Amino acid sequence: MPKVKYLVVGAGVSGLGFANFIDSEDYLILEKESAAGGYCRTIYNGEYVWDYAGHFFHFANQELKNFFNSKIDPEDLINKEKNTKIFYKGEYIDYPFQKNIHQLSKDEFIDCLYDLFNKEEKNEYVGFEDMLYGKFGKSITEKFLKPYNEKLYACDLNSLDSNAMGRFFPYANIKEIIDNMKLEEDNSYNKEFLYPKKGAVTYINALLKELNTNSIIYDQEVIDIDVKNKVVTTTTDKFEYEYLINSAPFDHLIKYIDSKEYERTKEKLTYNKVLVFNLGFDKKSSIEDMHWVYVPDKDINFYRFGFYDNILDSDKLSMYIEIGYESDAELNIENQLELTLKNLKEIGVINDHKLLAYSSIIMNPAYVHISNEGNSLKNNKKKDLQDHNIYTIGRYGDWKYCSIEDSMIDAMNLAKELNEV
Repeated sequence: MPKVKYLVVGAGVSGLGFANFIDSEDYLILEKESAAGGYCRTIYNGEYVWDYAGHFFHFANQELKNFFNSKIDPEDLINKEKNTKIFYKGEYIDYPFQKNIHQLSKDEFIDCLYDLFNKEEKNEYVGFEDMLYGKFGKSITEKFLKPYNEKLYACDLNSLDSNAMGRFFPYANIKEIIDNMKLEEDNSYNKEFLYPKKGAVTYINALLKELNTNSIIYDQEVIDIDVKNKVVTTTTDKFEYEYLINSAPFDHLIKYIDSKEYERTKEKLTYNKVLVFNLGFDKKSSIEDMHWVYVPDKDINFYRFGFYDNILDSDKLSMYIEIGYESDAELNIENQLELTLKNLKEIGVINDHKLLAYSSIIMNPAYVHISNEGNSLKNNKKKDLQDHNIYTIGRYGDWKYCSIEDSMIDAMNLAKELNEV
């Protein structure tokens, strides 16, 4: 049975990041797929470059900037100032909705402004939806914030923690909203972004560059973790470890360790799944300046769509479409593709365009549901696991809403901590 000091579950950005920053060659990465990257992979279909979902990069951490600058030619990257919109009642208004209510019709603007000034804030909120009403009032909440997030998360919004999206939620107070009516300003964390000309896999290739190819074993799905004896069993082998670094979904980790505990706790660790369509057409859309668009209308099947061609400056329409579902929902991909094309035509993104190529991906889990119960369970379990030299990191391993950069910072910080042991 192979034995390593650091056994890493998952060759996504978190697992690969850890392997890059740990001061040891004694590591092994187990990946259940046949390629590295997790959801940060790229599909090449003729002239179209598509990712598994819309991935855009906003590095604020200088150490990570330096790391990737040393491995990626700047000529391989495109820097864009974000142009994002909301498709609302047949019009495109600027995102975020709450800062751009002055772009609505006069009656709707008055409704939003009136409710904003008469909202009833609380010291504590029972959930995410309750927070939306308290901070933004009835009109802003019901015109955009509630329907959009219900489409995205596919759940009762009050089952989510009031701070479920953390720093990524675009809060705005009354002064900011009023000021934005005259001097529009984007203070979001991703107002500028990088995108690789060859897709998000460019960053995965950079993470792989210095790693020993023999230290990653593909097609190795974990099925059991023996915490006492420090042994991981996969579908084909067993591995002994000193430290276990997990980046697989947190609920999977619990199941690997104790299936009975998983059955008792799985209702506290819920999530949605997302069907992603990548679509390649024969010519450009009339929409040549937008990067991605949010859609709150529940009569339209997708909650967001984006334009790869407007980012890569290519000459044919290349898109991604995202559709949210409950985790156990049954999907009819052909029907959803037909409905997607119909809706794209109705909202004017396409007209007589011909679909030349497409792919579909199911992300499951996609967005985890952050709740008080789930956070409490996770934090208590993590303390117990760390007593047994098991660490769980990243968006899914740490069961949180975060960016790709945040996942790599998790990995980098853990590696630094273990380097000092």
